Amino acid sequence: MKKYIATLALVFASFFAYSQVSCCFVKKDGMQLLASNKTFIKSHALPKPYHHVSKAGGVMVEFKTPDDQMAKGFYIPADKPTEYTLLVFQEWWGLNDHIKREAEHFYSTLGNVNVLAVDMYDGKVATTREDAAKYMGGANPARLEAIIKGAIAFAGPKAKIATVGWCFGGSLSLKASILAGKQAAACVMYYGMPVKEVEQLKLLQTDVLGLFAGKEQFINPTVVKEFEANMKTAGKGIQTKIFDAQHAFANPSNPAFDKAATEEAWGLAINYFKARLK
Repeated sequence: MKKYIATLALVFASFFAYSQVSCCFVKKDGMQLLASNKTFIKSHALPKPYHHVSKAGGVMVEFKTPDDQMAKGFYIPADKPTEYTLLVFQEWWGLNDHIKREAEHFYSTLGNVNVLAVDMYDGKVATTREDAAKYMGGANPARLEAIIKGAIAFAGPKAKIATVGWCFGGSLSLKASILAGKQAAACVMYYGMPVKEVEQLKLLQTDVLGLFAGKEQFINPTVVKEFEANMKTAGKGIQTKIFDAQHAFANPSNPAFDKAATEEAWGLAINYFKARLK
């Protein structure tokens, strides 16, 4: 049944007209530029092997993007019709089984919400730091924006969009909420480089929960303070929590996984979403 619903969603998505914000994220941002930093690359431990078998009926789907191409995602439709869709954005490794597991974790915890984990690399998944840096740094910003817009369109013109992501996906989560315009309902970003341009932040139609790692060198507390100041200037609400942990602390497949920080961050994220997706 869920596969049937997913297929129907794909078919009907192409018939709707959507009014999304056009932010034109045409330049590589600070997150993508980190892909050329050797220290940043080496700071990422290789993920432990993990194979995900969906217990909630998650399936891979395709959807059209505004650049006249197709994109893919791991989709878990809600059991009952709902206006809420959570877009899940990958780490710099790509849409791997770990991200599918996290998407399903949100699905099972939040209740009646559609979940779409978006493939931002068009099928490429990195298993080495070098490939992850190549994929993140080499991604075309225009294509990234087109994929996000296609995912929003897939959710539907009346959908209320929530977003979440980690690392590169943390940055993409914020951008997706900006691009969602009036459809934006909630935004959680884990240790991703924030959008710095105040004029773009002014386009946000939701507040933001930012979960950051205090021990990392790059997206550090100084960056977080600047983000808070920019959000205040833009007139937008923001909550942040800086954990005494390293970058990627919330990835269970990371050898440096911090269980205590992850559980606290998870609780904050779930409470934030539940207060807005109701």
